[in-house]
Amino acid sequence: MSQQRENRWLHFLGVELSPVSHTERLLSALGGFLGIYGILQISLHFVGIEAAALIVASMGASAVLLFAVPHGPLSQPWPLIGGHIVSAIVGVSCARLIPDTVVAAALAVSLAVAVMHYLRCIHPPGGATALSAVVGGASVQALGYQFVLTPVLLNVLVIFLVAVIFNYPFAWRRYPASLKPVVADGSPAAKPPISHEDLVYALSEVDSFIDVSEQDLLAIYELATKRAQAGGFAAEDLRLGHYYSNGKYGTEWSVRCIIDESGADDPSEGMVIFKVLAGDGRYTTAVSTRQQFARWAKHEVYREDENWRRVDPGST
Repeated sequence: MSQQRENRWLHFLGVELSPVSHTERLLSALGGFLGIYGILQISLHFVGIEAAALIVASMGASAVLLFAVPHGPLSQPWPLIGGHIVSAIVGVSCARLIPDTVVAAALAVSLAVAVMHYLRCIHPPGGATALSAVVGGASVQALGYQFVLTPVLLNVLVIFLVAVIFNYPFAWRRYPASLKPVVADGSPAAKPPISHEDLVYALSEVDSFIDVSEQDLLAIYELATKRAQAGGFAAEDLRLGHYYSNGKYGTEWSVRCIIDESGADDPSEGMVIFKVLAGDGRYTTAVSTRQQFARWAKHEVYREDENWRRVDPGST
């Protein structure tokens, strides 16, 4: 009973219990040292010791992400580079346009969060970069928009290169995540029992930026599997101009639109002309019987926000 209570408290506090080796922890620490050492040398050259201490604080947070969580979504190159740069631009603009430092600092962070969201480059240390542009002192203010390039962009490039070079010898932690090798055991890869549309549906239901924690993945999987009910259509249910998906995963997934049809007394003898709009065979056009198309189609879909989503049968 006490163990169960302890686990409940650990879960409530968000204590990460994933097993990590001592080697991994030491590598993270060493990488952080090298990244911050290089950045400090650059910042000291451009803005002096006092301002450098504030600026490097945001890069210290980036170092934690790049060297302790190198495969996390928030650690990847576009969030790292885009997050710091757009936040620096926002911070400098607020500092120059708003005379009240307190208001300028608060607005700089809030606007940086919004811009990073819209540009899909959320990087938490970017908030500190925006803040330092406002409260960094006279040496930072004197730089103006030059602050975006030196030291911010220069610092970002330094820590990025250190992360790539330092992590590369260790195959399990190569950075960016795209450089991590795919491990193949010679057997066909197992395909998850959910479709592309089901996964998009689950993500929309969570309605939050997913940093791929175990709990988030389980929540997404649960929502998606509830959605992945056995589909399929009768030949007579197919409609001209509607979109259908085969519900498969990865490279085999596709969406077709019926662009013409020929009627017949027996639906199995009717024909449809369809165009592939997404996925496997994109932009091709073909002909099949209505029965063949109905066997291929798992569910009807529609396009929204650049994603294909499954039509809820209850809404039609």
